Amino acid sequence: MTRLFTLVGAALLLACSVQASAETRIGVVDLRQALFSSDDAQSFSQQLEKDFGNEEAKVRQVQQEAQKLQERLQKDGAMMNEAERKELSGQFQRKVQEFNQLKQRLDATVNQRKQQFVENARPEVDAAIKELLEENNLDLILPSEAVVYAKPDMNLTEALLNKLNE
Repeated sequence: MTRLFTLVGAALLLACSVQASAETRIGVVDLRQALFSSDDAQSFSQQLEKDFGNEEAKVRQVQQEAQKLQERLQKDGAMMNEAERKELSGQFQRKVQEFNQLKQRLDATVNQRKQQFVENARPEVDAAIKELLEENNLDLILPSEAVVYAKPDMNLTEALLNKLNE
């Protein structure tokens, strides 16, 4: 019985050492860079600008109005009586609050659209990564965020971008 365990253990050890000696081929990609540099992402960005250009302009306008109120408060505040200073300060606070609300709403909407874009592009990205695995005879592709260092020839981001643009 002991001899059987010894033989099984030796066989397992041999199998593990043969597997460990086989070279694992690994590639690295920056998924975010490849996806957001793609032609689809460029047209998506243009569509976002078209869809939300007016909202962005409104946010900038409110921000500029708040800055003007703040500058006036700093410049002329010392010469104003208490009621005028309080009124101007209240206007400034309301403008800042309006800016924050508009900005948060716009950011949330844009982020939601970006997330939707990423989710819709996921099947295409997965297929392109599988093609890279096969074409380069790789065992594994890691995201660049998870890698401390990789040789430049292991970086397949450009190849992934080219596949996404096909």
